[in-house]
Amino acid sequence: MTPHRSKRWAWLVALAIGIALLALALRPTPLPVDVARIEIGPLMETVDEEGMTRVRDRFVVTAPVAGEVLRIPLMEGDVVALGQTVAKLKPVPLDARDRTQAEARVAQAADVLRVANANFAQATASLDQANRTRERAESLAVRGLLSAEDREQAELTATNLVREREAAEFKVKAAAHDLEAARAALLAAGQSMSNGTAMLTVRSPVAGRVLRVVEQGERVVPAGTPLLELGNPKRIEIVVDLLSTDAVKVQPGDTMLIEAWGGPRTLQGRLRTVEPSGFTKVSALGVEEQRVNVIGDFLDDAGGLGDRYRVEVRVVLWRADSVLKAPASALFRLDEQWFAFVVEGGRVRPRPVTLGHRGEFDTEVLGGLAVGDLVVRHPSDKLKDGIRVRAVDIR
Repeated sequence: MTPHRSKRWAWLVALAIGIALLALALRPTPLPVDVARIEIGPLMETVDEEGMTRVRDRFVVTAPVAGEVLRIPLMEGDVVALGQTVAKLKPVPLDARDRTQAEARVAQAADVLRVANANFAQATASLDQANRTRERAESLAVRGLLSAEDREQAELTATNLVREREAAEFKVKAAAHDLEAARAALLAAGQSMSNGTAMLTVRSPVAGRVLRVVEQGERVVPAGTPLLELGNPKRIEIVVDLLSTDAVKVQPGDTMLIEAWGGPRTLQGRLRTVEPSGFTKVSALGVEEQRVNVIGDFLDDAGGLGDRYRVEVRVVLWRADSVLKAPASALFRLDEQWFAFVVEGGRVRPRPVTLGHRGEFDTEVLGGLAVGDLVVRHPSDKLKDGIRVRAVDIR
């Protein structure tokens, strides 16, 4: 090879190397992204909302007649027995109109007691029927003639009716107390009119604790004024006001998870009823919302929870132990289709996906992705089809 030709080949090689180095230098730097691996695992779809506890059977002791209430010596948390004196009142003399109203209250209290007795009888009959249905369901389930779900539904119905019967019994006792108090008030007011020395004793209709003292000091109060609230703080329930659009998704028997209540573990509960009527509530942003109260019972020991304690509740709509799932943050919508950016050979490709149930952080994948696929979490507007990426965090 002549020196001239040898020099030309050297220049050509140097030029090729220079072009290669320039191309390498001008090549776009791979975009750093966080990725997640598609896997199979448990998933749960819930409706989450803040709620509170409340005493299930609360009784408000009121002044049965107008008069001067003496200072109530009880304090919040004090234990009271059935029939214990909780307040004393000096009735004011009744004129003809007031006496007529007092007699009407006696008649009304008697009517309320009759209705309460009828409801208690109906609740007892319903419970008896539910117990017979549960026994038949258990017998059929043992022989394999009934599904476990139907057997559990029969047990749930019977359990709910036990509580309804207890509530009906409480209302009977409360109505009987109201009737007794109305009669005593009418009698005491009549005695006060004749000699001015009558003193009306207000007694506790239930055994429990003082939840709240409404009237602390002495003053003249009209008939029906609340004096104090009584109840058993160990018999509490959960009350959650859901958006009406969420309330239609839940139903009695759904599992309730009680969190952020102050204890170290999640408490289990069961939704008992969805109230049939909603109400309007103004949100923190000033937006009017239609809300519906749903009420549940604790299945676990409520620990130190008392009346009107704040809790966070998750009502379980659906759950599964083994589903294909993807992080919700990796999914984005384009037109009417959901997509995810999949990392293949160091580049991203948008792939259409079909979704199912949605959990708090993950979403069920029905199609478009497979176990082991790497998807970009939190995709930005910088990602395009075919762009080179570099995974900086894989979860």
